[in-house]
Amino acid sequence: MSIEIKAPTFPESVADGTVATWHKKPGEAVKRDELIVDIETDKVVLEVVAPADGSIAEIIKGEGETVLSNEVIAKFVEGAVAASAPAAAPQAEAKAAAPAAAAEKLVNPAARKMAEENNVNTAVVAGSGKDGRVTKEDVANHLKSAPAASAPAAAPAPVAAIEAVGDRVEKRVPMTRLRKRIAERLLEASSTTAMLTTFNEVNMAPVMALRAKYKDQFEKAHNGSRLGFMSFFVKAAAEALRRFPVVNASIDNNDVVYHGYQDIGVAVSTDKGLVVPVLRNAENMSLATIENTIRDFGLRARDGKLGIEEMSGGTFTITNGGVFGSLLSTPILNLPQSAILGMHKIQERPMAVNGKVEILPMMYLALSYDHRLLDGKEAVQFLVTIKDLLEDPARILLEI
Repeated sequence: MSIEIKAPTFPESVADGTVATWHKKPGEAVKRDELIVDIETDKVVLEVVAPADGSIAEIIKGEGETVLSNEVIAKFVEGAVAASAPAAAPQAEAKAAAPAAAAEKLVNPAARKMAEENNVNTAVVAGSGKDGRVTKEDVANHLKSAPAASAPAAAPAPVAAIEAVGDRVEKRVPMTRLRKRIAERLLEASSTTAMLTTFNEVNMAPVMALRAKYKDQFEKAHNGSRLGFMSFFVKAAAEALRRFPVVNASIDNNDVVYHGYQDIGVAVSTDKGLVVPVLRNAENMSLATIENTIRDFGLRARDGKLGIEEMSGGTFTITNGGVFGSLLSTPILNLPQSAILGMHKIQERPMAVNGKVEILPMMYLALSYDHRLLDGKEAVQFLVTIKDLLEDPARILLEI
């Protein structure tokens, strides 16, 4: 029985996607719910699984091709795939023979590494070194002279362009859709908003003392949840947004939209780029719920398991460059939001306290905001409110 494999249904905010990786080839046995293809959108990588036991009969959309919502990308045959086994045998024999041939040929370590990175079989590379040894330049020349031969005919993927002059090698790789979308949004934020950043600093000693005092009890009471810094910042931001609703607003053409809820996005870094999953109604979440949700977001972001709906919307964003060692930065707005809070590294510094010098764990805070909507007074007061709440955490619970 033949079945059409279709791209997932994209939300309105996602126009199309790109076929990233086919995990199965035509004729290869596939089990029900086994991953067969990844489709990359502007926000996430979506997985398409097999509808039943069987095999792919035909790939319609190869790697690197653009697909629309619910577009047919392959034909699938349900049932046993024994008929495809004999055809696969010669390929298996060829693959088995290839490593043996490669082993007989002398290959420089640098050449072997480049070949592995670019899926090149060194057995078919002409060696120009002593006794026919394959050098790095030989692999680079092979890639330049026959890039199409190393790509599957059924699914042509973007090929990295290798340029080599002696030992100076450059590799040119096409941008992913996610990276391109990030670049577009950053440029859009810079060119369409009147972005300004205000700075302050916060004494983290009270929060650190509170964590040290209650962390063990917190873990026991909340099934192993660890008390981190981010939950305090989220709760402080939610309370500050309640007091300054204009910071929680956004511009829509000639209108200002005031949101009656605090959906706070938390920036998460992944190998493919920065994503911003959203804590819905953060004002109603407990510290433990915030910590668990953020931890879950981080794990699933690294595995590419976040859904589009989890990264859509948001009325305010928090980004933490401090985990990478950043001492100070100016975060860029996450449109259409009007403000973003930047956390940074906690560093001990000498501070004047009641006429005396004390060494305190300090953190610089940065608030970038859209000056078209927020005046400097409101932005500064908002950031000072967050500072005050963090320096006296009991005020977060008391809402004072």
